[in-house]
Amino acid sequence: MTGMIFDIQRFSIQDGPGIRTTVFLKGCPLHCLWCHNPESGDCRPELFYEEKKCAGCLRCEAVCPKSLHRFEKGDHFFQREGCLRCMRCAGVCPTKALERCGEEKETGEILSVVLKDEIFYRQSNGGMTLSGGEPLLQYDFSTSLLAEAKAMGLHTAVETSGYCTRNLEEINRYVDLWLYDIKLTDREQHLRYTGVFPEIIWENLRFLNRIGAHIVMRCPIIPDVNLTEEHFRGVALLARELSHLQAVQFEPYHPLGVRKNFRLGKKPPYTAENFLNPEEIVPFVEKVRDRIPAKVEVL
Repeated sequence: MTGMIFDIQRFSIQDGPGIRTTVFLKGCPLHCLWCHNPESGDCRPELFYEEKKCAGCLRCEAVCPKSLHRFEKGDHFFQREGCLRCMRCAGVCPTKALERCGEEKETGEILSVVLKDEIFYRQSNGGMTLSGGEPLLQYDFSTSLLAEAKAMGLHTAVETSGYCTRNLEEINRYVDLWLYDIKLTDREQHLRYTGVFPEIIWENLRFLNRIGAHIVMRCPIIPDVNLTEEHFRGVALLARELSHLQAVQFEPYHPLGVRKNFRLGKKPPYTAENFLNPEEIVPFVEKVRDRIPAKVEVL
């Protein structure tokens, strides 16, 4: 079985326990304004372009079937409208100013990369994590990949928004840990900032808890969006419902998605350029610790 991925990150230490390899799948049904991986939203391959890396070699101009690359007085002009996503320009770019994002891969190809670090998983209680994008959007592929990884004795984790209408009981058979994103706890704000209402997300979270899944709630904290006492109170109330919750992890905002949007030729919908200082959320986090028995962390 094949799926569309955009990265395989080895030696990851924040996507579950131990040393891990994280496989990033393309496609996401949410449109979070602050998205850290905007290249994951589209299910199709996309083209990164970074002008400052361009060496002016004219190779892209020569191979583009739509003549969308042109050079005038040393400046490179790329007209994205009309692009066929054939990726010929990325294939000939020597400096990676033009770079393909997204490739169809077989489960075996992916696991051959994952297994290169098997010794480190054994020593650190690590394994393989699926992230994205939204891995559950490629449900059949993700299930197949997780099943094969489990058959090889690997610990598996899935980082998900929880927005899925498929049967989670089936895929849960192959998931040791769910890293479950809770972005907002107010219904209207959830729609405003992510593009979807949260009921499916909350229902799936409660369902996984009922069937005994191991869950870590992951909560991105975004300035001017959910850095509020009301949001942290809502997280605590939701966490208290979950008898199988292992931890709540708060992730302070980082601006790495802003640059990626520009590389994709898109205007970033959320443009804060500074990392959120973890110290700013500590008072809120302490109140959550006082309200729930599960471990509470700031990543």
